[in-house]
Amino acid sequence: MTWVGLIIALAGALGYALGAALQQYEAVAEGASFRLIKRRRWWIGGIIGFTGACLHAVALSFAPLVAVQPISVATLVFAVPLAAFMYGRKPYKAEIFGSIAVAVGLLWLMLLVPRHNVIPRLSDGAAVGFLAVIAVITLVTHFMAKRVHGPNRALLMAVGAGAVTASVSTFVRVVGGGMQGDWGRLMHWFTIAIPVLLVCAVVLLQRSYAVGYFGIAYAGVQVVDPITSVLAGAILLGEPLPTSPSTAIPALLASALTIAGTITLGRLAPDHSHPTTLPPTPARHPVPATSEAN
Repeated sequence: MTWVGLIIALAGALGYALGAALQQYEAVAEGASFRLIKRRRWWIGGIIGFTGACLHAVALSFAPLVAVQPISVATLVFAVPLAAFMYGRKPYKAEIFGSIAVAVGLLWLMLLVPRHNVIPRLSDGAAVGFLAVIAVITLVTHFMAKRVHGPNRALLMAVGAGAVTASVSTFVRVVGGGMQGDWGRLMHWFTIAIPVLLVCAVVLLQRSYAVGYFGIAYAGVQVVDPITSVLAGAILLGEPLPTSPSTAIPALLASALTIAGTITLGRLAPDHSHPTTLPPTPARHPVPATSEAN
C-alpha cells in the first residue's frame, strides 16, 4: 500500500504547487491581508491547494512520513516555473537551477532514510511538547522576520510556515495511520488540532508569499516541512532514521546541494504583479493672459 500512498502524494503535491503559485500572485498584489478573500484567483488557488493537502493527508494514511514527505519536494521544479508564468515571463536560469538543486538535494537526503511502515502512536504529553517546540520556532522566526527585508524576510517567514505545516503532517499521520479501521479514534483532540494548525500555516504562507520572493519562500517551506516531519516521525513516532556510517558522506553532499540551491533562489529579484507607476505630474495652471495697452 506504500506505492498507493506515494502516487496519491504526487498528485496532491502537484495540486499544492499550482495552488501556491496562484495564491502567491495575489498575495503580492494585495499583501497578506483580508483583501485576499475578495480575489477570485486567490480562492481558486486555495481550493486547488486544499485539494492537494487533502490528497497528501490521504497518502499519509497509506505510507509513513519518511516516504510521503519527500514527494512534495519534487514539485518545487514545477511550482517556480508556474509562478513565473503567472507574471508573464520565462523562468530565470537561476530559478531553474536553484529549484532543481534544492529538489535533487532534498530528495537525495530523504532517500537515505530507511522505509519501514510502523503504526504511529503519540502520547498527549509528547504532542503538547512537540507543539510547544513548533510554537517557539514560529515565534522566533516571525520576530526575526520583522527586522529584516527582502529574501531573508521571505525565508524566515517560510521557515515558520514550514514548521507549522510539518506539525499538520505529523498529526495527520498519527490520526490517519493510527485509525486501523476504528473510526472512533477520530474522537481525539489531535483531530481538532489539525484544522487549527492548517489555518496558522496558511496565514504564515501568505505572509511569506507577499514579500515577493516565491522561489525562496516555496523552497524554504519545502525544505523545512519534510525535514521537520522526518525528525518528528523518528523522534515521536518511532520511524527509523539512517544509522549506517556509509550514509554520512552522501548526506553531507545532499545537504550542500540543497543549501546551494536555496542560496541561489534567495539572490533572485522579487516579482511584482503590477508595474511601478510613476508619480502624477503636477498640473500646470494656465497663465493669465496679459493685456497690451498702447
